[in-house]
Parts: sequence; structure tokens; C-alpha cells
Amino acid sequence: MMILPLPQRLVPQSGFFTLDSSTSIQATAFATQTATILAEKLRASTGFSLPITNQPGGKGIVFQQSEEDLGPEGYRLEVTEHQVVLGASDEAGLFYAAISLLQLLPPAIFSQSQETADWHIPAQQIEDHPRFGWRGFMLDVSRHFMPVEFIKTVLDLLALHKLNVFHWHLTDDQGWRIEIKRYPRLTEVGAWRKNTLIGHGHTENKVFDDVPHGGFYTQAEIREVVEYARQRHITVIPEVDLPGHMQAAIAAYPELGNTGQQLEVCNFWGVIEHVLNPSEETLKFLEDVLTEVMDLFPSKYICIGGDECVKKEWRESEFAQQRIRELGLKNEEELQSYIIGRMDTFLHSRGRKLLGWDEILEGGLAPHATVLSWRGEKGGIQAARAGHDVVMVPQGYLYLDHYQSEDQSKEPLAIGGCNTLEKVYHYNPVGWAAGPEESRYVLGTQANLWTEYVNTPEHAQYMMFPRLCALSEMAWTAPQKHDYPAFLERLNVHLKRLDVLGINYRPLDEVVEV
Repeated sequence: MMILPLPQRLVPQSGFFTLDSSTSIQATAFATQTATILAEKLRASTGFSLPITNQPGGKGIVFQQSEEDLGPEGYRLEVTEHQVVLGASDEAGLFYAAISLLQLLPPAIFSQSQETADWHIPAQQIEDHPRFGWRGFMLDVSRHFMPVEFIKTVLDLLALHKLNVFHWHLTDDQGWRIEIKRYPRLTEVGAWRKNTLIGHGHTENKVFDDVPHGGFYTQAEIREVVEYARQRHITVIPEVDLPGHMQAAIAAYPELGNTGQQLEVCNFWGVIEHVLNPSEETLKFLEDVLTEVMDLFPSKYICIGGDECVKKEWRESEFAQQRIRELGLKNEEELQSYIIGRMDTFLHSRGRKLLGWDEILEGGLAPHATVLSWRGEKGGIQAARAGHDVVMVPQGYLYLDHYQSEDQSKEPLAIGGCNTLEKVYHYNPVGWAAGPEESRYVLGTQANLWTEYVNTPEHAQYMMFPRLCALSEMAWTAPQKHDYPAFLERLNVHLKRLDVLGINYRPLDEVVEV
């Protein structure tokens, strides 16, 4: 049994079902979308144009809405010699049943062109459901822009691994990637930098290439991506990072800054001192931007970042100090909390929830905020114990911009640190919790790929896989069933699927140049 992530329960049976041109797909309206996706996948690789019918009977693949409550995203899959029956309480569950079905076929089933193979499916019974409701991946496209077609590839790969959240980091100091019609200079100016730092550049003598870099997504492209994700039961959560990580926006609109200087879009990495000023005009700008963001993204959560906001300019700004006094705040930390709180109120008034990195705890946590705990687990534990939802994303386990081996000489340049495949697999997002009263606030987990040192889709794939395979099983499968050696056995088979899909993953037993 080579399904990944490992199902909660699987019982092998004798015999097998043979997929051939006489097979039909039987589906009611409840299952039409998933049935259509499956039929298209099977036609591409097998050449069989399987009809979709709402008439039961005969040899076929049968989609059913389960009368029994199988839970959110749960499913039941039964394979006999005569039928394959997929049942679920919701459409997402049916979709994941179809994903498992595909993985029961030879890896060639994932080919985009017709292949010859024995299309046998071993007889078995599977009952399955996810461990966490939030199983995600974050991709930073601000440091290096990634084209729409690659974003769709990422979504297909998330679906293959039963991951259901795509966190899209769209703005930062080094590039603004989302079209905002009310503020066109955000992309006319903010989406482009003149060149890019070479190497880590930790010294003052930084070296730059001579290649301008940039790009952005139009609102039409974003709607296309969001719909593509919806069909794969993936929620796209946008991130507009504020009030720090805003140099690209300040370069486009200098009045947003604290110094009045005309800045350029940043061309190096690190924590940047330039941050938004705390004026009412700036807060109105943020509300205008978030209004357009909410129109594009129907997600419950909107991420506003809130991380690494350097307070130096606020300490030196008479206007910022005056605002602190006017608002009755104690210090710059409370000023940041005030800005985050305003965004929280604004989003909440429109039926959305604010999501932010754990720095939003500093100066007081906004009442409706959900926390991404990245600086270890401390912030997430603090938020959960205060009754706030959290997503556990500690960098020491789940940051995919870290090296994949302790021998850094054999790896492409990365930001530092080492998160191996095994380390990702063994992370437990609720290992700290004393019991269900605390762990119930943990929505789930995700892995994050920041792209300072990742400048192509091929390199991004190398950093994502196979570590996202480990995240998939850690987040889906019950912890008592986690078995790293057994996972590696299934992963060796699973990598053949990635080979067919043309994914540039890091090999398990050797390292290749990117």
C-alpha cells in the first residue's frame, strides 16, 4: 500500500479492479466536479474516454454522498473486482478519495500523454480523514516573482498531497506583486527592482547582479488562480505584509513613509528599517488595499503579516511620537499593536479574520486575530492559552528555505539552518499541549518557502520536495501511525509519481545541482 499521506485505516482484500475502456464513472450532481477532474486525468494518461453517467449499475467507478457522517474532508474508498466506490460527506472528501484512487494505480497514471500500463487497482477498503483542518504551504513571490503557470503547478502538487491551504506572500520590501487598481504605482513602481543581491551579502561590500527583476499578478490572473484552487479544494490566503516589509509600497508612494525620502524597491535581503508611518491617511491606504484584496480572495483569513517591524523610524519621528501620545499609548510596540488592531476591526467588520505572524502578540493581541507561530512555538502557545486560534509553523522545523542537509557544501545556497526530511516528518504541532483544551486552538500547520535565494520555479520545487511529502503525512495522518522508515518506503514509490510529473525534487540518496 503506497498511498501518501498514509490513510487512517486500510484493509487489503483479494483480487483487483481493472480499469479499461468499458469502465464508466457513475456520479450524481454532488460529485460532478470531482468526477470530471478524475475523468480528464484518466483520459490523458490511459486514453480511455470514460463516460460520466448518473445511472447506477455495471462495472464502474461510483461516487456517492455518504449517508453516514464521515467528517469534514473524510472519505471511504472500497475497491472490489467489479466496482470502485468512493463515498464522502462533502465534496472535499470525494476529491481526496479520488486522489487516493489515482495513487493506487501505476505512477504512469500521472502522465500528461497516453501511456501503456496494466491499470490494475488492488482490492481494499479505506476509511480516512485528516488529523488537522489546516494543512498548508506558504510561497513567497515577493523576493522572486513566480509565473502563474507555476502557481497552478504548486496547487496541483498541494492537491496531490491532500494539502488544503495556499498562503500567498504577495508583498514585501523587494517587490509588490498584486494589482491594486486604486493605487497603480504599487505595481508600476513597486513591482520592479533594478538588480538583486548576489549571495548572502552579510558584509557592507554587497555585490549585485545587473539584471532588473520584477513582475506582478493582474486581478484577472488572481481570480483565475483562486478558482483553480477552489476546484482542488484549496483555500488561497493572501498576505499583504504591514506595517514593516513595506519598502516597495513606500517607493511607489513616498508619503507612506516616515522620512519623506524617495526610496527604491529594496534589492537586498534582511530586516529593513523603512516602515509605514502611522497617519490616518496611511491607515486609509491600507483599508483601501485590503478592500480590493478581499474582493479578489473569498478566504475567511486575510494575512497582514505584522512581523519584523523595526521601530527606529518611529522612535526618531516627531509625528509618530505625537501619535503615540494622542492615542494614549505607552510605546512603539503599542503603536504597532494599534495599527494591527485597526486592521483587525476593519477585517472583522467585513466578516473576515486577521491572520498574522507571532510578532502581533507584542503590545497586545488584537481580539479577533489568529497567530502564525514562526519564532518557535512560544507565540503559538501564548496565543492558544489566551483563547486564540493558532497555526504552528516554527522555523526550526517547517521553513523550507533552510538547507536540507548538514553538509551545506552539497546544497544550493540557502538562508541557513537545516530542516531535513526526517525533521519535518517528526514535528508535532500539539506536542506541547497539556490536553484537548489547549490543542483545540491549533488549527493545523504549514511549511513556508521564502525565496531570497530561490529564483526559479525549478529551484523552488527542489526546496519544496520531498519535504512537503513529509508535511503532508505529519498533518494528515494520526500521530500513532507515523513511522518514518515505512514512510520512506512509500516515498520511494511516490517519487516515481513526481518523476512522471516532471518535478525537480531533491533525491533521497544524493544531491543534484539546481
